[in-house]
Amino acid sequence: MSYHFSKTVDLPMEAAVSATTEALKKHGFGVLTEIDVQQTLKKKLDVDFHPYRILGACNPKMAYQALQAEDKIGTMLPCNVVLQERDSGRTEISAVDPVASMQAIENPKLAGIAASVRAALQEVIADIGAKQAPPA
Repeated sequence: MSYHFSKTVDLPMEAAVSATTEALKKHGFGVLTEIDVQQTLKKKLDVDFHPYRILGACNPKMAYQALQAEDKIGTMLPCNVVLQERDSGRTEISAVDPVASMQAIENPKLAGIAASVRAALQEVIADIGAKQAPPA
């Protein structure tokens, strides 16, 4: 089982971050953290790295359900969404698969919650860069 699902879109990094943030919001997620890995590696190690962002996304309702089922689940929150600049102004967007990560926890109550989060994150990824049909 893969631990993530990904999509590459015809958007430059900043537009992809904005589109991803909007898609997350549409599906009940907020962005709690944003880490600019490229900038951090340059500052801390003085190395060059391609544009790479990590968005820490959280759906409060689903997070609350998970915390009620397993109080240490916070070690796996928030859900990370990674954006990497690829060639020709394209950006790859990847989200963690919570079903894969929850397999390490022996708590059957989490299975349904993880499946719901997975479905929501898959919808988020599908929405990014998708062409919207014009209004009728």
